[in-house]
Amino acid sequence: MKKILVPLDFSETSENAFVYALEMAKLYKAELVLLHTFELPILDSQIVPFNYAEIYDTLEMSNLDHFKQEMPKLKAIAKEQKAQNIVMNHIMMVGDLIHAIKEVVDQENIDFVVMGTNGTTGWFDSFVGTNTSSVISDVSVPVLSVAHDEKFHKIETIGFTTRYREKDISALEEVLAIAKKMKAKVKCLYVKTSASDVRGEAISQWESHFVNENNLEFFIIPSEEVNETIEEFLVNQSIDLLAMVTYKRNFFTQFFTTSITQKMSQHSRTPILAIHE
Repeated sequence: MKKILVPLDFSETSENAFVYALEMAKLYKAELVLLHTFELPILDSQIVPFNYAEIYDTLEMSNLDHFKQEMPKLKAIAKEQKAQNIVMNHIMMVGDLIHAIKEVVDQENIDFVVMGTNGTTGWFDSFVGTNTSSVISDVSVPVLSVAHDEKFHKIETIGFTTRYREKDISALEEVLAIAKKMKAKVKCLYVKTSASDVRGEAISQWESHFVNENNLEFFIIPSEEVNETIEEFLVNQSIDLLAMVTYKRNFFTQFFTTSITQKMSQHSRTPILAIHE
């Protein structure tokens, strides 16, 4: 059985991600692992004497009580999504969230991470620097990130960006497998700049791997503005989920830290599935 990790802080942001996780769990008949973390306060023992064990026990009980209080709400959401039969286990850990996620991914053999990301202006502007981008960089499994105000809706079209590299073939195969589960189509985008080194013969050979895929389309768009072209593609092609290979961190970071126009910021709530190269 597959396992999907969902970090929760019981905010609306994490609840939105929880719904996406439920939908994935239904598709894969997967188990959800709900993770909640808390940190110990930094205290100066020279000023106020204290007992570390007592403080830890108090905070642990307080967070455990909070978790128990929230579980009925999560179960109600699951019932509303017709996912009440999904197995849900929870883990509570003290310490840094990123470290906890990495540890749980390894120890529990997690297959996916689904988590929310906060945003104040355009989501893409605020993406890097959040916990979500750190998780994408540091864990070895695919990460589905959901914007803080993005309510779940049926995924009918998945976008996939490529550079027509050899390693992109297996990533697209993975995306196609997900699309078939979701009964969705896939639209593959290559933004061709003047510096692009991919020749037409290589593109044809690359695409030939997918000649029997009926629900797959390829788009090659000449442009020097890679980031803006991807963003426009999301809107123009009604993309419900964007899958990207992370490549090196600097490329992924560059995409998400690029400034965007006011028009595009209104449409930058597309969930993103990050797949490691």
